[in-house]
Amino acid sequence: MIPETTLAFSGALHAQVKGHLFPPDGLEAAAILICTRTPGPRLRLLVQAVILVPYAACKLRARDAITWPGEFLEQAIDLAEPRGSAMILIHSHPGGLFAFSDADDESDRQVIPSLFHAFGALHGSAVMTADGAVLARLYDPDVKAYAIDLVTVAGDDLSYWWADKATLTGPGVRSIAFTSSMTADLGRLSALVIGASGTGSITGEQLARLGFGQVLVVDFDRIERKNLNRILNSSRADADANRLKVEAFAEAVTAYRGEGVAVPVAASIATRKAVLAAAVCDVVFCCVDTLEARHIADLIAAAFLLPLFDVGVVIPVRRKGNTFAVADVCGRIDYVQPGGSTLQDRGIYTPESLRGEYLRKVAPAAHQQELDAGYLNGLIEEAPAVITLNMRAASACVNEFISRAFPFRLESNRLYARTQFSLAACEEEYFSEDAFTRTPNHILARGNTEPLLGMPMFKGPSR
Repeated sequence: MIPETTLAFSGALHAQVKGHLFPPDGLEAAAILICTRTPGPRLRLLVQAVILVPYAACKLRARDAITWPGEFLEQAIDLAEPRGSAMILIHSHPGGLFAFSDADDESDRQVIPSLFHAFGALHGSAVMTADGAVLARLYDPDVKAYAIDLVTVAGDDLSYWWADKATLTGPGVRSIAFTSSMTADLGRLSALVIGASGTGSITGEQLARLGFGQVLVVDFDRIERKNLNRILNSSRADADANRLKVEAFAEAVTAYRGEGVAVPVAASIATRKAVLAAAVCDVVFCCVDTLEARHIADLIAAAFLLPLFDVGVVIPVRRKGNTFAVADVCGRIDYVQPGGSTLQDRGIYTPESLRGEYLRKVAPAAHQQELDAGYLNGLIEEAPAVITLNMRAASACVNEFISRAFPFRLESNRLYARTQFSLAACEEEYFSEDAFTRTPNHILARGNTEPLLGMPMFKGPSR
């Protein structure tokens, strides 16, 4: 079942909190999380800022107890109230208890009411163990507690801690990659696939058969006969009926997974409808060939603290006399973690290239647009036979997700922020997260602040 409530960290902020909560002296420490939330029916709280309670300011610090002054609560309220943010009080359990103690319950009964007295209708508390695992809960204004179903961290690895598994498996136990246990865990997550064509249909098919609880697919385009050779589960009847790609995808998945798994979103990713769909997901796969869509995927990942996997393929060609010859057959997979280097930081697109793409779209130079957007760069081909290349790239993209959610690599996942392969040269190259220069990201954990993603085009209706 898809979790109703989630607390989401970026990898960098989770590491900062963990570093503070577990100092060398082995005693408890505390911090306050300031959280925005995503729009939509599913409650996803996004850790946007943190106030670290200084060790020296605490009246008591022991291995199983801590007392700290209220002045830091006042600081947090001053920061959170103008934004309508939620506050989560978090402290460490150096002894390893992955549960709330009686002392924790009593502390919350004394402190949480003061938060509601100050502002808001949603605050909570959390504990962290030495391996970084987090267990969290929320309170309503009547100070009734309920568990946050899932705590996530999107860093070099993807971490998922489930409230209902806390006492069964302990905080640090992961399912093993490629097992039925992994399938069971994926059944509780939702994925967004942007694009339902060449790589997108293949990526969505893999996610559905791996067992994701929901696979939302965003695409406004319709099936044509010229793309039947590279869209999985498409048919001549679909093309003749001019069916939406997302509808054909959903029908195929329903045939083997049942109702409710595949969710078609018949819209461009450059619409508020699609952005709202993305906000309730757990991971994003970008399978498009336009720079604008990649730009929006970048913004979605940052604003909603979602891991992003971007896949692209190209076959550069060169003129050889009066004909053309293949120069290379290439694929690229980028993993973008919120707060890390973005696709823009990595040069996938620039403000200038976005502007150029827009001008080509609205100007009458359609011929040049086809040249730039096609699979075979420099050669117009109505029905390119590229499904083998798409399969290779889409498989690498989904395996990149698995390697981070259920780690199996021999080396750190940080070394593989980008993978590039050349089938012509039979080579693969890998780039570390540290190989890219990260620029400040001003919409990180922006959540439901209007306009969504900080772009007027996604502003909601006036109230």
